[in-house]
Amino acid sequence: MLTGPSGGGKSTVGPELAKRLRDHVVVVEQDVLWTGGLRDDVDGHPAFRATWLRLAAMIHQSGRPVVLCGTVVPPEFEPLPERALFSDIHYLALVAEPGVLAARLAARPAWREWDDEDRVAEMLAFTAWLRDNAADMQPPVRLVDTGHAPLDAAVDTVCDWVRALL
Repeated sequence: MLTGPSGGGKSTVGPELAKRLRDHVVVVEQDVLWTGGLRDDVDGHPAFRATWLRLAAMIHQSGRPVVLCGTVVPPEFEPLPERALFSDIHYLALVAEPGVLAARLAARPAWREWDDEDRVAEMLAFTAWLRDNAADMQPPVRLVDTGHAPLDAAVDTVCDWVRALL
């Protein structure tokens, strides 16, 4: 699971990860499934998360490990019945300091709707919470700061993490 807040670098790193590891894993971006029918109003979006896990399980049946890219933490996946489809789920979160995240979100196109100050504040609060709790989650979440890292260095770090798990 390649996770982290919006602006952390998942959508930038994910396609590069897919290119570099295409012979070893399948990389799936959460946004391809973020449709109206799966936007349940329940905290943690369990219908969306369950569908995501089922998709990953179906891909994994072909013998290919799956790297899911999206904002999720262990408490949103681990209690789901579909979690039983996997022996392990590993979590790596891409994060950055608040000023960097806010600047990245502000630079996004208007259709992504990051011009709402409350929404940005919510993402910054999530990032602070993630930093404070990552090591204590079950399983723990490894953090990688992408704030000042060149893209190639961030992709190298994620590739090394995936390869070590393979």
